[in-house]
Amino acid sequence: MQKPELLVLVAIWDFLVALVALIGICAISVLAFPPIIGQAYGPALVGLVFGLSVIMLIFVAILVVSLLGGIGLLRSKEWGRVMSLVNAAFSLFYFPVGTAIGVLAIIYLTRTDVRGYFNPVAR
Repeated sequence: MQKPELLVLVAIWDFLVALVALIGICAISVLAFPPIIGQAYGPALVGLVFGLSVIMLIFVAILVVSLLGGIGLLRSKEWGRVMSLVNAAFSLFYFPVGTAIGVLAIIYLTRTDVRGYFNPVAR
């Protein structure tokens, strides 16, 4: 079966989201944590460090899901399609551009011809 045309574009979107998540991780690590660590820990700073740590964990999860989705799509793996669907669901929160791309990616990745391409029995 021939590879669907728009899979590469969905993979590129996955890699762009991963890049933005990586930039977010680096920005928090470089810009936010050093000034906080240099100060004495008070109750407010503990809460701030905890909040930034949670945000970084969310960015790491988005980074992993996006990378796995993009790599899996390019390798024609079913798990890549599933990870790209998860990434598209995350993208719904990136209003307005991410929402539009997320909706289009979900519609595209759930089409019967695209699902059939990833079905190992069909190939």
